[in-house]
Amino acid sequence: MRLLIADDHELLRDTLSSFLQKDGIEIMTAADSAQAEDLAARAGPFDMVLLDYGMPGMDALRGLRRILDLPDAPPVVLMSGFAPREIVEAALQMGVRGFLHKSMPAASLLHALRFMALGERYVPVDFIFDPVGTEASRAPVPGAVSALAASLTPREKEVLVALCRGCTNKEIARDLGLSEPTIKLHVKTLYRRLGVSNRTQAAMVAQAKGLG
Repeated sequence: MRLLIADDHELLRDTLSSFLQKDGIEIMTAADSAQAEDLAARAGPFDMVLLDYGMPGMDALRGLRRILDLPDAPPVVLMSGFAPREIVEAALQMGVRGFLHKSMPAASLLHALRFMALGERYVPVDFIFDPVGTEASRAPVPGAVSALAASLTPREKEVLVALCRGCTNKEIARDLGLSEPTIKLHVKTLYRRLGVSNRTQAAMVAQAKGLG
């Protein structure tokens, strides 16, 4: 896998690059939107571009649009530690492959990248289950818990969390101490209850219904 990481924080770029390179991922980096656009245009192809929402030159989502409009534009993943929910939703509507919150554990981030490299879309489970968005506030919102959320068992919610992180059935089975056939049954049940046929659709429906 070949990635372009665009972020104005050198420590984050270096730390993330070092971690991902250990997994055999080839990395190039950019410190602002203009540099990211230049590298995406002339140094590709990239399997994905990780684009920081808050770095210089982004101008809200205009920097994202410029990269998405490049000829043979690579898949783009928006990153942020503070982007409000409406920004993330707008980016998804524009066609980004997914959204990564900077507070994600490194292993979860790697799972998410692998998931998106398969062509799937990804949003963190906290974003899905928190109808308020990606900000720090996690206070319950009156009436926010949907009937669908109430219908899920604790185990089904655990499996849904793992699905949204990009885990395979085998990985979920190992992490939850269950057999893989049992996990497959839970996944089929989740798909039926959500009215979907794959992991990406499950994440999108969960988000749209404000599960929490």
